[in-house]
Amino acid sequence: MNHFKDKVAIVTGAASGIGKALCEELGQRDAMVVVADLNAEGARQVASIVTENGGRASAAYVDVTQAADVQRLVDETISQHDRLDLMFNNAGVTICGEVRDLELAHWKRMLDVNLWGVVHGTHAAYRVMVEQGFGHIINTASLDGLMPMPMATPYTAAKHAVVGLSTALRLEAEKLGVRVSVACPGAVQTGVLDTAMYVGVKREDSIEEMVTGFKMMNAVDCARSILRGVARNKAIILDGAVHNRLFWWLYRISPNLFNRIMQVGVSEIRKHRIEF
Repeated sequence: MNHFKDKVAIVTGAASGIGKALCEELGQRDAMVVVADLNAEGARQVASIVTENGGRASAAYVDVTQAADVQRLVDETISQHDRLDLMFNNAGVTICGEVRDLELAHWKRMLDVNLWGVVHGTHAAYRVMVEQGFGHIINTASLDGLMPMPMATPYTAAKHAVVGLSTALRLEAEKLGVRVSVACPGAVQTGVLDTAMYVGVKREDSIEEMVTGFKMMNAVDCARSILRGVARNKAIILDGAVHNRLFWWLYRISPNLFNRIMQVGVSEIRKHRIEF
């Protein structure tokens, strides 16, 4: 059975990475995909890829930090398709640096995109889904939303909030016909490290440390894992990588051992700190 056939799906942050892979996979599963991104040209290119491969897609500009933008995206989707089955609040940005080196502007950027972007998408989609009596909201958090990731504290804080938002809303939504899941992928080959903010650390050296220190999953494999979790209505969806499940297990079973491992990572990144 094809769970996604003829479903209407919005994917934010869809011009690249996990969002792009989700759009392509949804298109192959006969969903109607609204490819939404701040990068309008990138969104159009992804929509073209979906249609060229036999799927159905349209492109839309959206700035998820702006509630009115997200509401317009949802309203236009409803106007065109009379329903909204799937809302993937996927847009995100990341940062690398110590809290002692960060400005409030860095915190604001992380929270505006990674938390408020999800809040805006959830708020707009949830009301529609409650009214129509069905729908599924899927919020992209991170493995860092389930356990601490030092040297990326604002990112970790936002992703923890997304996990809390999603799991709490899932309980409210269940009797109203609406499903809510949170995707918590680990390190994924998305190019996000190239566009990340690096504060007080050397960019190239930090990227090398993270690439060599974390086993990265292919974005397509990650998207497929997420869609499997959506089809099964899982509350928390990991990316399928065994080592990520082991890390989460270790953090819950032996947080002291987990913390010692993380301290090694802090020391390695700190070698590349730039003194102000």
